[in-house]
Amino acid sequence: MKRLTILFLAAAAILPVGISQAATRAHAARSAKLQLRHTALGTILVNGGGHTVYVFTRDSRNHDRCAAIAGCTGIWPLVTGTGAPTLGAGVKRSLVGTIEVGGARQVTYAGHPLYNYIGDAGPGDTSYVGQQQFGGKWLALNAAGQTVK
Repeated sequence: MKRLTILFLAAAAILPVGISQAATRAHAARSAKLQLRHTALGTILVNGGGHTVYVFTRDSRNHDRCAAIAGCTGIWPLVTGTGAPTLGAGVKRSLVGTIEVGGARQVTYAGHPLYNYIGDAGPGDTSYVGQQQFGGKWLALNAAGQTVK
């Protein structure tokens, strides 16, 4: 049993990069949707399913650093899409942009590259906001593009 567990863990350490690339391609087949949702942290930016979208404190304006870190995009898939994202009420079109990351178009908000989290428990979950991983913190954004902790 221990040998099987070790093999599983070794395979899991390798898979995120391949999974994240496939997920990026699958998600890029449609437009991203950004909307606002009221949560325990206040009103924050979420995706079309109501799940929190995150920013990484190691990123700089319009520059994704997660993609260069092994395994990062396997846990934190990029928010991607083709064309202009669909925006809900209160999301400012002037703050929305995209950058190219590994052949995909990653959505940005106020210059912050956006990410999903694979461990998200459901719409409105903010339990991972402020957590440290891959050498930086993962924060949410408000409608003005300011980080929320």
